[in-house]
Order: sequence, then C-alpha cells, then structure tokens
Amino acid sequence: MSELPSREDAIALLHEYTQGPGLRKHALAVEAAMRAHARRLGADEHPYGLVGLLHDFDYERWPSLDDHPVRGSEILLSLGYPDWFRRAILSHGNHTGVPRVTDLEKCLFAVDELCGLVTACTLVLPSKSLADLKYESVRKRMKDKAFARSVNRDDIVDGAAALGMGLEEHIAFVVDAMRGEAVALGL
Repeated sequence: MSELPSREDAIALLHEYTQGPGLRKHALAVEAAMRAHARRLGADEHPYGLVGLLHDFDYERWPSLDDHPVRGSEILLSLGYPDWFRRAILSHGNHTGVPRVTDLEKCLFAVDELCGLVTACTLVLPSKSLADLKYESVRKRMKDKAFARSVNRDDIVDGAAALGMGLEEHIAFVVDAMRGEAVALGL
C-alpha cells in the first residue's frame, strides 16, 4: 500500500472488528481530536484522522495488554499499512514499550484517555450535550478518582505536557474538537 486507504475503508475495518457503539464513538472522538491537532500543527489531517479511527479497532476482540494493540498492528501489517502508521498505534500504550517520538504519536497518546473522560463528563450532564459541557467541569471530574475510574489521569497530564500544552488548554482543545462531531458522537 503506497497510500493510506480512504476514510470509508478505515471505517469499514473499524466496523469489521468493533461492534460496540461506545468503542466506535470513541474512535470517532479520537479521530476528531487528531484531525484538530493536525490542523494546529499544519499537518495532513488524513493520516492523523485514520490513526485516531483505528488506534483501538482490535480492542473489543483482544482487550488484554498482551494483545492490544499488537494484534491490531499485525492486522494492519497484513493489509499493507506503513510502518510509521502501525508504530503510532503501538506507541499509544505505555505497555508496548514503543516510545512516542513524532507529533502524530504524541497527539494520539494525548487525546486517547482525554476523549474518554470528556465523553464520560458529557454523559452525566442532564442534556448529555457537549454544547453544555464546561471545560472546568472536566478538570474538576479529573480529580475525582471514582469518576470514570478506568481513565488514566496520569496519561492525560503527561500527554498534554508532551505536546507542550497546558492541561486546561488541552482539555478545551479536545472538547472543542469533539463538539465539531457532536452529532456523530451522539453528544
């Protein structure tokens, strides 16, 4: 594969391996945040978006740390995805030992857990609408370890720092990116 596939082909791959609507919406949220970061950096949105869409496509079938995202990387290799693409996906988990070097890799790590937290914060609002979510409430909920307890707060903090962004700035950036896809996200 000399070029990356179309977004439609990536969506088809995501849907082939991921049936749950929550994980599919997470992929769309991460895609939106990744595209926004590409715009911020003056980079091509397409590769950033596809990495966001496919970073967890294997998780539903292989959720263990021994398998995810390694199994996904193997599938992507068999489909001809380039090494840099698979490396970015492998780097989003600390357990893989793949260091984050490129802007693409750093962005994926920075937005992954934060998109999950933003979604959780939105779903507890009476309106369940991103339009009503205040940036400050995301920061406040981050401090409550019982809220969305599977979200790794250290990854959120470390991710923003790796991008050279303040935490509040990065939260606002990701919320705004997700607002642009609120209909697709059901939020």
